[in-house]
Amino acid sequence: MIWIANSLVALVAALHVYFLVLEMFLWTRPLGLKTFRNTPEKAQDSAVLAANQGLYNGFLAAGLVWGLLHPAPAFGLQIKVFFLLCVIVAGVYGAVTVSKRILVVQAAPAALALILLWLA
Repeated sequence: MIWIANSLVALVAALHVYFLVLEMFLWTRPLGLKTFRNTPEKAQDSAVLAANQGLYNGFLAAGLVWGLLHPAPAFGLQIKVFFLLCVIVAGVYGAVTVSKRILVVQAAPAALALILLWLA
């Protein structure tokens, strides 16, 4: 069970690396425009804010990877739980303030990973 839980934690980390790339490097490009349903003008005006947001997604990914790689399993679990809770809070806030889709894309995988960690 722990292998499945850790695989899902790794998937959440990978998603946040993908969000980092979208927000920091592809925000004004066709994939970024399509993903976030932005116009080129709106994307250009908000590019600096998006890059900042992408950086924070990178920090979430780094924290999850840190938890996965930590040599002390009990402390690694605490790290993973903390960062998964951060992802869930960010996902819920994003769902309330931006788009309900964020709840499914960001918060739900993190919540599932957290549940599996607790069951493992």
